Formats: sequence, structure tokens, C-alpha cells
Amino acid sequence: MGRVDLALLEAELSVRGEPPFRARQVWAWLARGAHGYEEMTDLPAPLRDELESAVPLSTLTVVRQDEARDGTIKTLFHTRDGHPVEAVLMCYRDGRRSICVSSQSGCPLTCTFCATGAMQFRRNLTAWEIVDQALHFRRIEKVDHCVFMGMGEPMLNLDHVVDAARRLPDLGITHRRTTISTVGWLPGLRRFVDEVEEPIRLALSLHAANPALRSTMMPVNDRYPLAEVVAECVRYFRVRRRKVFVEYVMLAGVNDRVEQAHELAALLDPQIFKVNLIPYNPTGMYDGSSRKAIDAFKHVLDRARIQATVRLTRGRDIAAACGQLAASG
Repeated sequence: MGRVDLALLEAELSVRGEPPFRARQVWAWLARGAHGYEEMTDLPAPLRDELESAVPLSTLTVVRQDEARDGTIKTLFHTRDGHPVEAVLMCYRDGRRSICVSSQSGCPLTCTFCATGAMQFRRNLTAWEIVDQALHFRRIEKVDHCVFMGMGEPMLNLDHVVDAARRLPDLGITHRRTTISTVGWLPGLRRFVDEVEEPIRLALSLHAANPALRSTMMPVNDRYPLAEVVAECVRYFRVRRRKVFVEYVMLAGVNDRVEQAHELAALLDPQIFKVNLIPYNPTGMYDGSSRKAIDAFKHVLDRARIQATVRLTRGRDIAAACGQLAASG
């Protein structure tokens, strides 16, 4: 089951002479985790039966679901036109339930450390298909955080991403607990800063402070230079007064040396940025940094008074960790 197509639902209800509030009733049930029309007891039984056949509650089909030793759940979906999409539910000991959703099937930007970048890019996902991922996990248990860090570059699909994000509070995920990530696609990032009024968080997928090195890892850097991207993140902070998360995957012998930590510290204003150091989750091309190297890198950032944390890796044994989504099957 998934997110009902509300436009189709409203049309079907109108044909049947039903009042407009019926669509809101259906959505409220779905947002609370309902699995189907049969649970929607404030709708007349004959109407529930008619809607069951006329308006499917699914925009995505579940193909496979895997659970990691740490409780992380990864689900592979197919869209109605057969394109693969993966999303992840991460459960933490402090009670947080965070979902990582995809905005595209595949990704056209081919970052070398990311398994999604090696996939064939299919298309942008609709807002319905994005929310459908969240609703799938909401039916498993309550959720309270969402990151747009799955397959795809959200700023290439900004309208649908923001439309989806605006639905998440109904599921229990506030805007302040929603984060949209970007590799630095400037046209979308500028629109995000200028047009999105909700207090949605921003994350920059950075991975190298040296522009030449970053270009070898992330071809997008040739098109939209790092200095311009960082300047736009600074503008986000000045407009929103909210810090920007920086994602930095730690690759052994590539971007994890102490001098590269100093470059990163020189690039980032500690009043504006917070850094998440991400242990590399193997996808075939690189080796992950040692714990010693990560600690030494973090020490440089700490001394520069840049808030930095080492991300807890979850779901690695089912290829559900950061950078591993590749939708095989």
C-alpha cells in the first residue's frame, strides 16, 4: 500500500456526490498508518468498497524488504512504470525513527563514491512517490525524522521534493526534523533558499575542500564551483538563521589527511556549518578511513571550533548505509 493519488480520489468522490471532507478523512487515516480502506471506519462501508477498486492506495510496489542486525530496514520499490527506488528506516537507541527517502530513480550526477551514481538514471519521482516511501515506514511504526539523502539529487527535483516535505508533518515529522541534501546543484539550491519558507534543514554533500580533488570525486564541481556553492549555503544561514550540515565521507588516502582537515576548517565558518564525518560504506572503488585517521581529522575540526560528529553507520550489512543504495533486483 502507499499514498493515494489525492487528485484521483477527489475526482472519484465528486462523481459519487461525496462531500470534499471525505478526501481529508482518507488522507488522515493514511498519515496515521492505515493499511487500507477497510480501516477507515468513519467512511460508509459501501464507499470504502467502491474506492478499493477505483482508487488504488499505492503508487509504489514493494519488491523486497531487508532488515539489518541493527534494526535498519531497507525497502526496494518499483514505480508503476517499473523503475527501482530504495528507502531506509533507521531506528536509534534514543527512540528516534528516521527515514531516508529517494527523490529520483538512480542519479545523473555520478559521484564516484556513491553506488547510486553507477546506476542508470531513470527519472525524477513525483511527490506522491516520495511520500509513499515515508508512508510505507509509517505503517511499520511511528517516524519523527526524514532525510532526503537516498537515491538522486533533490535539487534536480525541487518542486516534487518540497511538495512531499510539506506533507510530512501529517505523519509526525516536523519541518525542523526534515533535511534536504544537495551535492551543490546551484539552480535548485538558489530556489530552495529564495522560495521555501518552511524551516527545512539543508545539508551539503561536500567530501573535499580542495576544488580540484572534489572535481575528481564529484563531476558537478566543474559545473558549479565549490566557492559559489558554499556562498549559497552562507546565504541560506543568513536568510533562515539555521546552520548547514556538511556531509564528508572519509576515504582512505583520498580526503582524510590532517592537512585536508585544515583545508576544510579554513573553508567553513564555525558559526554557520556543522560537519558530519561519515565512515565510508564500501561500494567497490575506495577503502574507508581508519578510526585513527577519522579521529585525527575530527581533532583538527574540534580545535577550529567547528562542530563535528562521526556518523553512526547503520544498515551496512544490507547495503542500506550512506552511499550504498543501488536498487539491485
